[in-house]
Amino acid sequence: MASFRRLLPLCSSFNRTSFSSSGVHEGFIANVRGYSGIASSEQTVSKFGEGLKQNEAENFESNDDIDKIRIEFDAAKRSFLKIPEALKGMPKTNPEGIFVIKGIRLDLIQVYGFDYDFTLAHYSDNLQSLIYDLAKEHMLNEFRYPEVCMSFRYDPSFPIRGLYYDKQNGYLLKLDFFGSIEPDGCFYGRRQLTEKQIEEVYGTRHIGRDQARKLVGLMDFFCFSEACLIADMVQYFVDAKLEFDACYIYEDVNRAIQHVHRSGLVHRGILSDPHRYLGQLLRFLRMLKEKGKKIFLLTNSPYSFVDGGMQFMLEDGSRDSWRELFDVVIAKANKPEFYTSEHPFRCYDTEKDTLAFTKVDKFLQNKIYYHGSLKSFLQITKWKGPEVIYFGDHLFSDLRGPSKAGWRTAAIIHELENEIRIQNDDSYRFEQAKFNILQELLGRLHATVANSKSSDAYKLLKDELNEERQKSRRMMKRMFNTSFGATFLTDKGQESAFAYHIHQYADVYTSKPENFVYNSPERWLHVPFDVKIMPHHVKVPSSLFKNR
Repeated sequence: MASFRRLLPLCSSFNRTSFSSSGVHEGFIANVRGYSGIASSEQTVSKFGEGLKQNEAENFESNDDIDKIRIEFDAAKRSFLKIPEALKGMPKTNPEGIFVIKGIRLDLIQVYGFDYDFTLAHYSDNLQSLIYDLAKEHMLNEFRYPEVCMSFRYDPSFPIRGLYYDKQNGYLLKLDFFGSIEPDGCFYGRRQLTEKQIEEVYGTRHIGRDQARKLVGLMDFFCFSEACLIADMVQYFVDAKLEFDACYIYEDVNRAIQHVHRSGLVHRGILSDPHRYLGQLLRFLRMLKEKGKKIFLLTNSPYSFVDGGMQFMLEDGSRDSWRELFDVVIAKANKPEFYTSEHPFRCYDTEKDTLAFTKVDKFLQNKIYYHGSLKSFLQITKWKGPEVIYFGDHLFSDLRGPSKAGWRTAAIIHELENEIRIQNDDSYRFEQAKFNILQELLGRLHATVANSKSSDAYKLLKDELNEERQKSRRMMKRMFNTSFGATFLTDKGQESAFAYHIHQYADVYTSKPENFVYNSPERWLHVPFDVKIMPHHVKVPSSLFKNR
Protein backbone atom coordinates (compact mmCIF):
# COMPACT_ATOMS: atom_id res chain seq x y z
CA MET A 1 0.00 0.00 0.00
CA ALA A 2 2.88 2.36 0.73
CA SER A 3 3.96 2.25 -2.89
CA PHE A 4 0.46 3.18 -4.03
CA ARG A 5 0.37 6.11 -1.59
CA ARG A 6 3.68 7.40 -2.94
CA LEU A 7 2.28 7.23 -6.48
CA LEU A 8 -0.92 9.21 -5.81
CA PRO A 9 -1.27 11.99 -8.43
CA LEU A 10 -0.92 15.62 -7.70
CA CYS A 11 -4.61 16.25 -8.21
CA SER A 12 -5.00 15.56 -4.52
CA SER A 13 -2.35 18.16 -3.69
CA PHE A 14 -4.16 20.59 -5.99
CA ASN A 15 -7.30 20.18 -3.87
CA ARG A 16 -5.29 21.10 -0.80
CA THR A 17 -3.61 24.20 -2.41
CA SER A 18 -4.55 27.50 -0.68
CA PHE A 19 -5.77 28.96 -3.95
CA SER A 20 -9.25 29.86 -2.69
CA SER A 21 -11.34 32.90 -1.84
CA SER A 22 -9.85 32.91 1.63
CA GLY A 23 -6.37 32.64 0.19
CA VAL A 24 -6.96 35.56 -2.16
CA HIS A 25 -8.39 37.62 0.71
CA GLU A 26 -5.28 36.86 2.77
CA GLY A 27 -3.16 38.00 -0.17
CA PHE A 28 -4.90 41.37 -0.36
CA ILE A 29 -4.48 41.98 3.36
CA ALA A 30 -0.85 41.05 3.05
CA ASN A 31 -0.55 43.65 0.25
CA VAL A 32 -1.51 46.39 2.68
CA ARG A 33 1.28 45.18 4.94
CA GLY A 34 3.87 45.18 2.19
CA TYR A 35 5.23 43.80 -1.05
CA SER A 36 6.22 40.44 0.49
CA GLY A 37 2.56 39.43 0.58
CA ILE A 38 2.27 39.90 -3.19
CA ALA A 39 5.38 37.77 -3.67
CA SER A 40 3.85 35.05 -1.51
CA SER A 41 0.69 35.05 -3.63
CA GLU A 42 2.73 34.83 -6.82
CA GLN A 43 4.64 31.88 -5.36
CA THR A 44 1.32 30.12 -4.70
CA VAL A 45 0.22 30.60 -8.30
CA SER A 46 3.64 29.48 -9.48
CA LYS A 47 3.45 26.29 -7.36
CA PHE A 48 -0.01 25.58 -8.70
CA GLY A 49 1.29 25.85 -12.25
CA GLU A 50 4.19 23.58 -11.43
CA GLY A 51 1.76 21.07 -9.90
CA LEU A 52 -0.32 21.02 -13.08
CA LYS A 53 2.78 20.48 -15.19
CA GLN A 54 4.03 17.71 -12.90
CA ASN A 55 0.57 16.11 -12.92
CA GLU A 56 0.50 16.19 -16.72
CA ALA A 57 4.02 14.78 -16.86
CA GLU A 58 3.10 11.91 -14.57
CA ASN A 59 -0.06 11.17 -16.55
CA PHE A 60 2.00 11.11 -19.71
CA GLU A 61 4.59 8.91 -18.01
CA SER A 62 1.93 6.48 -16.69
CA ASN A 63 0.32 6.22 -20.13
CA ASP A 64 3.75 5.60 -21.56
CA ASP A 65 4.25 2.81 -18.96
CA ILE A 66 0.94 1.22 -19.95
CA ASP A 67 1.98 1.34 -23.61
CA LYS A 68 5.27 -0.35 -22.75
CA ILE A 69 3.49 -3.09 -20.78
CA ARG A 70 1.05 -3.56 -23.68
CA ILE A 71 3.96 -3.97 -26.11
CA GLU A 72 5.64 -6.53 -23.80
CA PHE A 73 2.36 -8.39 -23.37
CA ASP A 74 1.80 -8.61 -27.12
CA ALA A 75 5.38 -9.84 -27.57
CA ALA A 76 4.87 -12.39 -24.81
CA LYS A 77 1.69 -13.71 -26.45
CA ARG A 78 3.64 -14.29 -29.66
CA SER A 79 6.32 -16.15 -27.70
CA PHE A 80 3.60 -18.30 -26.07
CA LEU A 81 2.92 -19.94 -29.44
CA LYS A 82 5.77 -22.43 -28.96
CA ILE A 83 7.87 -23.85 -26.12
CA PRO A 84 11.29 -22.14 -25.94
CA GLU A 85 14.30 -24.34 -26.60
CA ALA A 86 15.90 -23.05 -23.39
CA LEU A 87 12.98 -24.44 -21.38
CA LYS A 88 13.35 -27.84 -23.00
CA GLY A 89 16.98 -27.87 -21.88
CA MET A 90 16.25 -27.22 -18.20
CA PRO A 91 17.37 -30.07 -15.89
CA LYS A 92 14.72 -32.53 -14.71
CA THR A 93 14.02 -33.40 -11.07
CA ASN A 94 14.48 -37.06 -10.14
CA PRO A 95 11.01 -38.46 -9.22
CA GLU A 96 12.73 -41.03 -6.97
CA GLY A 97 15.00 -38.48 -5.32
CA ILE A 98 15.43 -37.78 -1.61
CA PHE A 99 14.51 -34.20 -0.78
CA VAL A 100 16.18 -32.64 2.23
CA ILE A 101 14.55 -30.11 4.55
CA LYS A 102 16.98 -30.51 7.46
CA GLY A 103 20.46 -31.90 6.75
CA ILE A 104 21.25 -35.46 7.86
CA ARG A 105 24.57 -37.25 8.14
CA LEU A 106 23.69 -40.83 7.28
CA ASP A 107 27.02 -42.01 8.69
CA LEU A 108 25.68 -41.05 12.15
CA ILE A 109 22.43 -42.99 11.66
CA GLN A 110 22.77 -46.45 13.18
CA VAL A 111 19.09 -47.44 13.46
CA TYR A 112 16.41 -47.47 10.75
CA GLY A 113 12.77 -47.77 11.80
CA PHE A 114 9.76 -48.27 9.52
CA ASP A 115 6.01 -48.08 9.56
CA TYR A 116 4.38 -50.83 7.51
CA ASP A 117 1.25 -49.63 5.70
CA PHE A 118 2.00 -47.21 2.86
CA THR A 119 5.67 -47.12 3.89
CA LEU A 120 7.31 -50.50 3.49
CA ALA A 121 4.15 -51.70 1.79
CA HIS A 122 3.16 -49.13 -0.81
CA TYR A 123 -0.11 -50.14 -2.36
CA SER A 124 -1.57 -49.72 -5.82
CA ASP A 125 -4.45 -47.32 -6.56
CA ASN A 126 -6.89 -50.25 -6.43
CA LEU A 127 -6.69 -50.17 -2.64
CA GLN A 128 -8.59 -46.88 -2.36
CA SER A 129 -11.62 -48.36 -4.12
CA LEU A 130 -11.47 -51.36 -1.76
CA ILE A 131 -11.35 -49.14 1.36
CA TYR A 132 -14.12 -46.90 0.01
CA ASP A 133 -16.44 -49.83 -0.74
CA LEU A 134 -15.83 -51.58 2.60
CA ALA A 135 -16.37 -48.37 4.59
CA LYS A 136 -19.51 -47.52 2.61
CA GLU A 137 -20.91 -50.98 3.28
CA HIS A 138 -20.18 -50.63 7.01
CA MET A 139 -22.03 -47.29 7.11
CA LEU A 140 -25.10 -48.89 5.54
CA ASN A 141 -25.08 -51.98 7.77
CA GLU A 142 -24.09 -50.42 11.10
CA PHE A 143 -25.13 -46.76 10.89
CA ARG A 144 -28.25 -47.33 8.75
CA TYR A 145 -27.30 -45.01 5.90
CA PRO A 146 -29.72 -45.19 2.93
CA GLU A 147 -29.47 -48.11 0.52
CA VAL A 148 -28.92 -45.75 -2.41
CA CYS A 149 -25.43 -45.01 -1.07
CA MET A 150 -24.35 -48.48 -2.21
CA SER A 151 -24.34 -47.11 -5.77
CA PHE A 152 -21.58 -44.61 -4.89
CA ARG A 153 -18.19 -45.30 -6.47
CA TYR A 154 -14.72 -44.10 -5.52
CA ASP A 155 -13.56 -41.29 -7.81
CA PRO A 156 -9.71 -41.21 -8.02
CA SER A 157 -9.82 -37.86 -9.85
CA PHE A 158 -11.44 -36.00 -6.92
CA PRO A 159 -9.34 -36.09 -3.71
CA ILE A 160 -5.73 -35.26 -2.90
CA ARG A 161 -3.75 -35.71 0.30
CA GLY A 162 -3.59 -32.81 2.75
CA LEU A 163 -7.18 -31.52 2.58
CA TYR A 164 -9.11 -30.28 5.62
CA TYR A 165 -12.73 -30.99 6.50
CA ASP A 166 -14.76 -28.30 8.27
CA LYS A 167 -16.85 -30.30 10.75
CA GLN A 168 -19.16 -27.36 11.41
CA ASN A 169 -19.97 -26.31 7.84
CA GLY A 170 -19.31 -29.52 5.90
CA TYR A 171 -16.73 -28.12 3.48
CA LEU A 172 -13.62 -29.81 2.13
CA LEU A 173 -10.82 -27.23 2.00
CA LYS A 174 -7.38 -26.95 0.49
CA LEU A 175 -5.24 -24.48 2.45
CA ASP A 176 -1.97 -22.81 1.53
CA PHE A 177 1.25 -22.63 3.56
CA PHE A 178 -0.12 -19.73 5.63
CA GLY A 179 -3.57 -21.17 6.36
CA SER A 180 -5.62 -19.40 3.68
CA ILE A 181 -8.29 -21.19 1.62
CA GLU A 182 -7.43 -21.77 -2.02
CA PRO A 183 -9.89 -19.71 -4.16
CA ASP A 184 -10.72 -22.82 -6.21
CA GLY A 185 -10.19 -25.29 -3.37
CA CYS A 186 -13.43 -25.32 -1.36
CA PHE A 187 -16.10 -27.97 -1.99
CA TYR A 188 -19.48 -28.59 -0.42
CA GLY A 189 -20.07 -32.20 -1.36
CA ARG A 190 -19.04 -32.22 -5.01
CA ARG A 191 -20.00 -28.58 -5.63
CA GLN A 192 -17.19 -26.05 -5.81
CA LEU A 193 -17.76 -22.78 -3.94
CA THR A 194 -16.96 -19.39 -5.47
CA GLU A 195 -14.68 -16.88 -3.75
CA LYS A 196 -17.75 -14.82 -2.82
CA GLN A 197 -19.41 -17.84 -1.19
CA ILE A 198 -16.20 -18.64 0.71
CA GLU A 199 -16.09 -15.09 2.10
CA GLU A 200 -19.77 -15.26 3.06
CA VAL A 201 -19.04 -18.33 5.21
CA TYR A 202 -15.61 -17.46 6.63
CA GLY A 203 -15.53 -13.66 6.31
CA THR A 204 -12.13 -13.95 4.68
CA ARG A 205 -10.10 -16.64 2.96
CA HIS A 206 -7.72 -16.81 5.93
CA ILE A 207 -8.62 -19.39 8.56
CA GLY A 208 -8.44 -17.93 12.05
CA ARG A 209 -7.49 -19.78 15.21
CA ASP A 210 -11.10 -20.33 16.34
CA GLN A 211 -12.11 -21.60 12.89
CA ALA A 212 -9.05 -23.89 12.75
CA ARG A 213 -10.32 -25.79 15.81
CA LYS A 214 -13.27 -27.00 13.72
CA LEU A 215 -11.02 -28.40 10.98
CA VAL A 216 -9.64 -31.92 10.78
CA GLY A 217 -6.69 -32.74 8.53
CA LEU A 218 -6.82 -35.65 6.07
CA MET A 219 -3.12 -36.47 5.82
CA ASP A 220 -2.48 -40.22 5.48
CA PHE A 221 -2.99 -42.62 2.59
CA PHE A 222 -6.50 -43.51 3.84
CA CYS A 223 -7.46 -39.86 3.29
CA PHE A 224 -8.20 -40.37 -0.42
CA SER A 225 -11.09 -42.76 0.14
CA GLU A 226 -12.11 -40.86 3.28
CA ALA A 227 -12.34 -37.45 1.55
CA CYS A 228 -14.24 -38.93 -1.39
CA LEU A 229 -16.74 -40.73 0.85
CA ILE A 230 -17.32 -37.61 2.98
CA ALA A 231 -18.02 -35.51 -0.13
CA ASP A 232 -20.35 -38.13 -1.59
CA MET A 233 -22.34 -38.44 1.64
CA VAL A 234 -22.66 -34.66 2.01
CA GLN A 235 -23.79 -34.41 -1.61
CA TYR A 236 -26.44 -37.09 -1.04
CA PHE A 237 -27.99 -35.17 1.87
CA VAL A 238 -27.88 -31.88 -0.05
CA ASP A 239 -29.51 -33.39 -3.15
CA ALA A 240 -32.15 -35.14 -1.04
CA LYS A 241 -32.83 -31.83 0.80
CA LEU A 242 -32.39 -33.57 4.14
CA GLU A 243 -31.12 -31.80 7.24
CA PHE A 244 -27.83 -33.17 8.58
CA ASP A 245 -25.00 -32.33 10.95
CA ALA A 246 -21.70 -32.08 9.06
CA CYS A 247 -19.84 -33.29 12.15
CA TYR A 248 -21.85 -36.53 12.19
CA ILE A 249 -20.93 -37.21 8.57
CA TYR A 250 -17.24 -36.96 9.43
CA GLU A 251 -17.56 -39.05 12.58
CA ASP A 252 -19.43 -41.82 10.76
CA VAL A 253 -17.09 -41.93 7.78
CA ASN A 254 -14.01 -41.85 10.00
CA ARG A 255 -15.36 -44.64 12.22
CA ALA A 256 -16.13 -46.73 9.14
CA ILE A 257 -12.62 -46.19 7.73
CA GLN A 258 -11.05 -47.08 11.10
CA HIS A 259 -13.25 -50.18 11.32
CA VAL A 260 -12.09 -51.32 7.89
CA HIS A 261 -8.48 -50.95 8.99
CA ARG A 262 -8.70 -52.37 12.52
CA SER A 263 -11.15 -55.18 11.83
CA GLY A 264 -8.87 -56.78 9.27
CA LEU A 265 -11.34 -56.37 6.41
CA VAL A 266 -8.90 -54.46 4.26
CA HIS A 267 -6.04 -56.73 5.34
CA ARG A 268 -7.92 -59.81 4.20
CA GLY A 269 -8.81 -58.11 0.95
CA ILE A 270 -5.16 -57.29 0.24
CA LEU A 271 -3.87 -60.75 1.18
CA SER A 272 -6.49 -62.40 -1.00
CA ASP A 273 -4.91 -60.77 -4.07
CA PRO A 274 -1.47 -59.34 -3.16
CA HIS A 275 -0.38 -58.96 -6.79
CA ARG A 276 -3.18 -56.44 -7.27
CA TYR A 277 -2.30 -54.26 -4.29
CA LEU A 278 1.33 -54.66 -3.16
CA GLY A 279 4.64 -53.37 -4.53
CA GLN A 280 8.16 -54.84 -4.16
CA LEU A 281 10.98 -54.15 -1.57
CA LEU A 282 13.97 -56.34 -0.39
CA ARG A 283 17.24 -54.83 -1.74
CA PHE A 284 17.26 -51.74 0.50
CA LEU A 285 16.76 -53.71 3.75
CA ARG A 286 19.51 -56.13 2.83
CA MET A 287 21.89 -53.25 2.09
CA LEU A 288 21.25 -51.81 5.57
CA LYS A 289 21.93 -55.19 7.23
CA GLU A 290 25.15 -55.59 5.25
CA LYS A 291 26.29 -52.17 6.53
CA GLY A 292 25.65 -53.25 10.12
CA LYS A 293 22.59 -51.04 10.70
CA LYS A 294 19.85 -51.97 13.16
CA ILE A 295 16.34 -52.23 11.71
CA PHE A 296 12.99 -52.20 13.48
CA LEU A 297 9.35 -52.31 12.39
CA LEU A 298 6.78 -50.25 14.30
CA THR A 299 3.24 -50.57 12.95
CA ASN A 300 -0.38 -50.34 14.05
CA SER A 301 -1.32 -53.33 11.88
CA PRO A 302 -1.74 -56.84 13.35
CA TYR A 303 1.07 -59.35 12.87
CA SER A 304 -0.93 -61.73 10.67
CA PHE A 305 -1.46 -58.99 8.07
CA VAL A 306 2.15 -57.77 8.19
CA ASP A 307 3.41 -61.35 7.92
CA GLY A 308 1.31 -62.04 4.82
CA GLY A 309 2.44 -58.86 3.09
CA MET A 310 6.10 -59.27 4.05
CA GLN A 311 6.19 -62.83 2.78
CA PHE A 312 4.82 -61.60 -0.54
CA MET A 313 7.27 -58.67 -0.82
CA LEU A 314 10.39 -60.26 0.67
CA GLU A 315 9.87 -63.90 -0.29
CA ASP A 316 13.17 -65.47 -1.29
CA GLY A 317 12.39 -69.15 -0.83
CA SER A 318 12.43 -69.61 2.95
CA ARG A 319 9.34 -69.03 5.12
CA ASP A 320 9.50 -66.16 7.63
CA SER A 321 12.86 -65.03 6.25
CA TRP A 322 11.65 -61.43 6.40
CA ARG A 323 11.82 -61.51 10.23
CA GLU A 324 15.55 -62.14 10.08
CA LEU A 325 16.03 -58.72 8.51
CA PHE A 326 14.57 -56.95 11.56
CA ASP A 327 16.12 -56.62 15.00
CA VAL A 328 12.76 -55.64 16.56
CA VAL A 329 9.20 -56.12 15.27
CA ILE A 330 6.36 -54.29 17.05
CA ALA A 331 2.76 -54.68 15.83
CA LYS A 332 -0.50 -53.13 17.09
CA ALA A 333 1.57 -50.26 18.51
CA ASN A 334 -1.42 -47.89 18.69
CA LYS A 335 0.38 -44.84 17.32
CA PRO A 336 0.29 -41.92 18.02
CA GLU A 337 -0.48 -42.86 21.67
CA PHE A 338 2.63 -45.06 21.54
CA TYR A 339 4.81 -41.94 21.74
CA THR A 340 3.20 -40.50 24.88
CA SER A 341 1.79 -43.48 26.82
CA GLU A 342 3.49 -45.84 29.26
CA HIS A 343 1.86 -49.06 28.05
CA PRO A 344 4.02 -52.18 28.57
CA PHE A 345 5.16 -54.42 25.73
CA ARG A 346 3.63 -57.88 25.38
CA CYS A 347 5.29 -60.77 23.57
CA TYR A 348 3.00 -62.25 20.90
CA ASP A 349 2.80 -66.00 20.29
CA THR A 350 2.41 -66.37 16.52
CA GLU A 351 1.33 -70.04 16.78
CA LYS A 352 -1.31 -69.67 19.50
CA ASP A 353 -2.36 -66.10 18.65
CA THR A 354 -2.01 -65.10 22.33
CA LEU A 355 -0.06 -62.56 24.38
CA ALA A 356 2.42 -63.67 27.04
CA PHE A 357 2.19 -62.43 30.64
CA THR A 358 5.92 -62.26 31.30
CA LYS A 359 7.60 -58.83 31.51
CA VAL A 360 9.45 -57.69 28.39
CA ASP A 361 12.84 -56.28 29.40
CA LYS A 362 14.73 -57.10 26.20
CA PHE A 363 13.88 -57.58 22.53
CA LEU A 364 14.77 -60.85 20.80
CA GLN A 365 15.11 -61.33 17.08
CA ASN A 366 12.39 -63.44 15.46
CA LYS A 367 10.01 -62.51 18.29
CA ILE A 368 6.94 -60.32 17.79
CA TYR A 369 5.88 -57.66 20.31
CA TYR A 370 2.56 -55.89 20.73
CA HIS A 371 1.60 -52.48 22.18
CA GLY A 372 4.31 -50.77 24.30
CA SER A 373 5.50 -47.16 24.41
CA LEU A 374 8.37 -45.01 23.21
CA LYS A 375 9.65 -44.61 26.76
CA SER A 376 9.95 -48.38 27.27
CA PHE A 377 11.36 -48.83 23.76
CA LEU A 378 14.25 -46.43 24.44
CA GLN A 379 14.91 -47.93 27.87
CA ILE A 380 15.18 -51.45 26.43
CA THR A 381 17.16 -50.67 23.26
CA LYS A 382 19.37 -47.87 24.68
CA TRP A 383 19.19 -46.26 21.22
CA LYS A 384 19.74 -42.50 21.36
CA GLY A 385 17.42 -40.18 19.46
CA PRO A 386 19.80 -38.61 16.87
CA GLU A 387 21.09 -42.02 15.74
CA VAL A 388 17.58 -43.21 14.83
CA ILE A 389 15.66 -42.38 11.65
CA TYR A 390 12.00 -43.38 11.32
CA PHE A 391 10.09 -43.69 8.03
CA GLY A 392 6.33 -43.15 7.94
CA ASP A 393 3.54 -41.88 5.70
CA HIS A 394 1.30 -40.15 8.27
CA LEU A 395 2.71 -36.78 9.31
CA PHE A 396 0.78 -36.72 12.60
CA SER A 397 0.49 -40.37 13.69
CA ASP A 398 3.90 -41.52 12.41
CA LEU A 399 6.28 -38.55 12.44
CA ARG A 400 5.15 -35.91 14.93
CA GLY A 401 5.99 -38.07 17.98
CA PRO A 402 9.45 -39.20 16.75
CA SER A 403 10.43 -35.68 15.69
CA LYS A 404 9.60 -34.37 19.17
CA ALA A 405 11.56 -37.26 20.72
CA GLY A 406 14.69 -36.27 18.79
CA TRP A 407 14.59 -38.98 16.12
CA ARG A 408 15.33 -38.04 12.53
CA THR A 409 12.27 -38.51 10.33
CA ALA A 410 11.58 -39.42 6.70
CA ALA A 411 8.13 -38.79 5.20
CA ILE A 412 7.01 -41.31 2.58
CA ILE A 413 4.67 -39.68 0.06
CA HIS A 414 3.78 -42.10 -2.71
CA GLU A 415 2.13 -39.51 -5.00
CA LEU A 416 5.32 -37.41 -5.03
CA GLU A 417 6.68 -39.32 -8.04
CA ASN A 418 3.68 -38.48 -10.21
CA GLU A 419 3.70 -34.81 -9.22
CA ILE A 420 7.39 -34.49 -10.07
CA ARG A 421 6.87 -36.16 -13.44
CA ILE A 422 4.17 -33.59 -14.18
CA GLN A 423 6.50 -30.76 -13.11
CA ASN A 424 9.21 -32.19 -15.37
CA ASP A 425 6.94 -32.10 -18.39
CA ASP A 426 7.64 -29.27 -20.81
CA SER A 427 3.93 -28.41 -21.04
CA TYR A 428 3.75 -27.74 -17.27
CA ARG A 429 6.93 -25.68 -17.25
CA PHE A 430 5.65 -23.77 -20.27
CA GLU A 431 2.46 -22.83 -18.39
CA GLN A 432 4.41 -21.94 -15.24
CA ALA A 433 6.71 -19.61 -17.19
CA LYS A 434 3.66 -17.99 -18.85
CA PHE A 435 2.03 -17.54 -15.45
CA ASN A 436 5.18 -15.89 -14.05
CA ILE A 437 5.41 -13.48 -17.00
CA LEU A 438 1.75 -12.48 -16.66
CA GLN A 439 2.11 -12.08 -12.90
CA GLU A 440 5.10 -9.82 -13.42
CA LEU A 441 3.30 -7.68 -16.00
CA LEU A 442 0.23 -7.37 -13.77
CA GLY A 443 2.40 -6.26 -10.87
CA ARG A 444 3.98 -3.55 -12.99
CA LEU A 445 0.58 -2.47 -14.29
CA HIS A 446 -0.81 -2.13 -10.76
CA ALA A 447 2.21 0.02 -9.86
CA THR A 448 1.29 2.70 -12.40
CA VAL A 449 -0.04 5.95 -10.93
CA ALA A 450 -3.66 6.05 -9.81
CA ASN A 451 -4.86 8.43 -12.57
CA SER A 452 -4.11 5.81 -15.21
CA LYS A 453 -6.34 3.24 -13.48
CA SER A 454 -9.46 4.98 -14.70
CA SER A 455 -8.32 4.91 -18.32
CA ASP A 456 -9.80 2.50 -20.85
CA ALA A 457 -6.31 1.32 -21.89
CA TYR A 458 -5.50 0.37 -18.30
CA LYS A 459 -8.77 -1.51 -17.74
CA LEU A 460 -8.55 -3.38 -21.04
CA LEU A 461 -4.95 -4.45 -20.44
CA LYS A 462 -5.68 -5.51 -16.87
CA ASP A 463 -8.63 -7.65 -17.97
CA GLU A 464 -6.60 -9.32 -20.72
CA LEU A 465 -3.68 -10.07 -18.39
CA ASN A 466 -6.02 -11.49 -15.73
CA GLU A 467 -7.80 -13.67 -18.28
CA GLU A 468 -4.54 -15.10 -19.62
CA ARG A 469 -3.23 -15.66 -16.10
CA GLN A 470 -6.42 -17.50 -15.13
CA LYS A 471 -6.04 -19.76 -18.17
CA SER A 472 -2.52 -20.73 -17.10
CA ARG A 473 -3.64 -21.33 -13.51
CA ARG A 474 -6.48 -23.59 -14.60
CA MET A 475 -4.25 -25.45 -17.04
CA MET A 476 -1.62 -26.18 -14.36
CA LYS A 477 -4.27 -27.23 -11.85
CA ARG A 478 -5.89 -29.72 -14.26
CA MET A 479 -2.52 -31.36 -14.92
CA PHE A 480 -2.48 -32.54 -11.28
CA ASN A 481 -6.10 -32.88 -10.18
CA THR A 482 -9.23 -31.36 -11.66
CA SER A 483 -10.77 -30.56 -8.25
CA PHE A 484 -7.92 -29.51 -5.95
CA GLY A 485 -4.78 -29.29 -8.09
CA ALA A 486 -1.34 -30.32 -6.76
CA THR A 487 -0.72 -31.83 -3.32
CA PHE A 488 2.25 -29.60 -2.49
CA LEU A 489 1.31 -26.43 -4.37
CA THR A 490 -1.55 -23.97 -4.61
CA ASP A 491 -2.80 -22.79 -7.99
CA LYS A 492 -0.63 -19.68 -7.64
CA GLY A 493 2.53 -21.73 -7.17
CA GLN A 494 2.76 -21.19 -3.40
CA GLU A 495 3.30 -24.09 -1.01
CA SER A 496 0.22 -25.80 0.46
CA ALA A 497 -0.66 -26.49 4.09
CA PHE A 498 0.42 -30.10 3.52
CA ALA A 499 3.87 -28.81 2.56
CA TYR A 500 3.87 -26.79 5.79
CA HIS A 501 3.31 -29.91 7.89
CA ILE A 502 6.10 -31.75 6.08
CA HIS A 503 8.38 -28.87 7.07
CA GLN A 504 7.27 -29.24 10.66
CA TYR A 505 7.74 -32.97 11.12
CA ALA A 506 10.02 -34.38 8.39
CA ASP A 507 13.77 -33.99 7.95
CA VAL A 508 13.64 -35.57 4.49
CA TYR A 509 10.87 -36.81 2.22
CA THR A 510 10.70 -39.19 -0.72
CA SER A 511 8.22 -41.43 -2.53
CA LYS A 512 9.36 -44.77 -1.01
CA PRO A 513 12.10 -46.06 1.33
CA GLU A 514 13.82 -48.00 -1.48
CA ASN A 515 14.96 -44.68 -2.97
CA PHE A 516 17.64 -44.66 -0.26
CA VAL A 517 19.29 -47.64 -1.99
CA TYR A 518 20.87 -45.16 -4.41
CA ASN A 519 22.59 -43.38 -1.53
CA SER A 520 25.47 -44.75 0.49
CA PRO A 521 24.68 -45.09 4.24
CA GLU A 522 27.74 -42.87 4.79
CA ARG A 523 26.46 -40.00 2.67
CA TRP A 524 25.65 -36.55 4.01
CA LEU A 525 22.25 -35.29 2.89
CA HIS A 526 22.44 -31.50 2.51
CA VAL A 527 19.72 -28.89 2.15
CA PRO A 528 19.90 -27.53 -1.44
CA PHE A 529 21.99 -24.39 -1.80
CA ASP A 530 19.25 -22.68 -3.84
CA VAL A 531 16.82 -22.96 -0.94
CA LYS A 532 13.14 -23.22 -1.83
CA ILE A 533 10.43 -24.06 0.68
CA MET A 534 10.02 -27.52 -0.84
CA PRO A 535 13.28 -28.64 -2.47
CA HIS A 536 11.65 -30.75 -5.20
CA HIS A 537 9.85 -27.78 -6.72
CA VAL A 538 11.09 -26.40 -10.01
CA LYS A 539 10.98 -22.64 -10.49
CA VAL A 540 10.76 -21.74 -14.17
CA PRO A 541 12.15 -18.21 -14.81
CA SER A 542 10.14 -15.90 -17.05
CA SER A 543 13.43 -14.82 -18.68
CA LEU A 544 13.32 -17.99 -20.81
CA PHE A 545 10.71 -16.27 -23.01
CA LYS A 546 12.55 -12.99 -23.38
CA ASN A 547 14.41 -12.23 -26.57
CA ARG A 548 18.16 -12.10 -26.27
